[in-house]
Amino acid sequence: MKTAKHILEHTFGYSDFRGQQEAIIETVLAGQDAMVIMPTGGGKSLCYQIPALIRDGVGIVISPLIALMKDQVDALTAQGVRAAYLNSSLSAQHAHEVEQALLQSQIDILYVAPERLLQQRCIDLLSRCKIALFAIDEAHCVARWGHDFREHYLHLHVLGGFYPGVPRIALTATADEQTRDEILASLKLEHAQRFIGGFDRPNIQYRIQQKNKARQQLLRFLESEHEGDAGIVYCLSRDKVESTALWLQEQGFEALPYHAGMNNAIRAKHQNRFLREDSIIIVATIAFGMGIDKPDVRFVVHMDMPKSIEAYYQETGRAGRDGLPSTALLFYGLEDVVRQRQMVEQSQANEMYRRQEQQRLNAMLGLCEVAACRRQPLLRYFGENLPEPCGNCDNCIAPPQTWDATEASQKVLSCVYRTGQRFGSQHIIDVLRGAANEKIKQFGHQRLSTYGIGAGVSENEWRSVIRQLTALGFLQLTQEGYGGLELSELCRPLLRGEQALELRRDQLTSKPNKTPKKVIELAEEDLPLWHALRACRKRLADHHGVPPYIIFGDATLKELVEYRPQNAQELLRINGVGDTKQEKYGPAFLEVIQNYLLQEEYGGALEEDYSL
Repeated sequence: MKTAKHILEHTFGYSDFRGQQEAIIETVLAGQDAMVIMPTGGGKSLCYQIPALIRDGVGIVISPLIALMKDQVDALTAQGVRAAYLNSSLSAQHAHEVEQALLQSQIDILYVAPERLLQQRCIDLLSRCKIALFAIDEAHCVARWGHDFREHYLHLHVLGGFYPGVPRIALTATADEQTRDEILASLKLEHAQRFIGGFDRPNIQYRIQQKNKARQQLLRFLESEHEGDAGIVYCLSRDKVESTALWLQEQGFEALPYHAGMNNAIRAKHQNRFLREDSIIIVATIAFGMGIDKPDVRFVVHMDMPKSIEAYYQETGRAGRDGLPSTALLFYGLEDVVRQRQMVEQSQANEMYRRQEQQRLNAMLGLCEVAACRRQPLLRYFGENLPEPCGNCDNCIAPPQTWDATEASQKVLSCVYRTGQRFGSQHIIDVLRGAANEKIKQFGHQRLSTYGIGAGVSENEWRSVIRQLTALGFLQLTQEGYGGLELSELCRPLLRGEQALELRRDQLTSKPNKTPKKVIELAEEDLPLWHALRACRKRLADHHGVPPYIIFGDATLKELVEYRPQNAQELLRINGVGDTKQEKYGPAFLEVIQNYLLQEEYGGALEEDYSL
């Protein structure tokens, strides 16, 4: 019987396990249940794929991502694994062929959507097969109030009763302590071994900037740092997705919209182009992204603030799955605070849920306003301690200035109080700056003692103070909502002069004061080989009808440039090159390298027409 290490090396092309992978695999091989929390790009898939290839029977992978199953199966097939999927995208004839192959033990790993798995026909089918394991991917979908909730995930606990003795492994990249408990309880995995991997993604540079003409900030960011890169731009509403995608197209970018209100065929087409082409930018709501396997997403931009650190981490985690430098950039303003708090207050959920969501939102606000390292509170939220500042976030690269905002804060709080604790930020700013508009005259606020006491301070500066006071909890939304502000109990010491308050000065640029890391660090003379290898990969991908990263990822191409293998044996030493890929794709890449070395020795142009 092949060992886990043998399969790791010869099937998947890696020399060593990472982190807890080996311990997780041993647990499942021993027939025990497991819950795995591991960051995106950390190698979760191997934790069930390798046991499925060793244990007797077929490994059943439950995934909510019908649109991505084909690419996952294509990736396994390219590595020599007998994999298939059953979902609604298959014709009746194709589905029948998969079922027959399954019954004849010709499939090692089968991907199934939870809705199909729970149908009686599928249960009867699997009852006639030897099952190696059940892998419940994206297990955070059981969280009833989570942003990726799937109703059918709540019923997957029946697997333990239907298939006793078959190990179950639940996996996700993002789950705080409450969500972990929900996963274990909902799936009845209370006795499962827990593997909580490190959450840190050191290759991602986290940056949060105040909104100041956010589209122009986005444009500067793309043009100066990520021209030609693939990335995701998240927006809160469908209308904003459509308008932002159109605007980016007008600026010359290949930008495609994606949201749940679009025609299914168009949405699938856009996702397919993103996965298979270079330089595509997807502009999307949170409907896009869960389980995205594309490893070379170089940036994730949020045009609006997410509702929780959990959602933020999940979405930013789609950048840099290949471990190469990537950027997570968030634009954030006072309107985001108001909108998110309104959404929590107007929710139809019970009081306990609203309170929990408010706590999660407060943690997200704290991350936005923190003046120190961002990665430390981000990891602390998931129970992980980072003893030293990360050195790869905006606050570490360009530490923000702070100032004594005690007096300015007192003016804001007094103005909110004297205007009746029911007006929004714009009206408060107008009163402080001594504006002479109709609304001020209507309510007689020009006669207040706070009228005009902040005339020498700009509107943006007052907006910053109000936003930070709201984020810090000194101000809160009125019970009626609609953006009105009122004082909280935290205000008393500040108003009495018993407490001083330091606030951060806003930085309205979207770029930290440091040259961003290059994604691929290559010498100038190596660039022709790099581009030739990428061109070869693209031709192979088009020929086989798969995304380029399924052939080889950028990290593998970088090693090919660095080590320049000359034969099959040397090629197998490159990470990501297993036996099947070496046989199938190796000759074409070796030909590129050999041609480059000949050109280097004798001069002349690098050939570009390589056989498949």
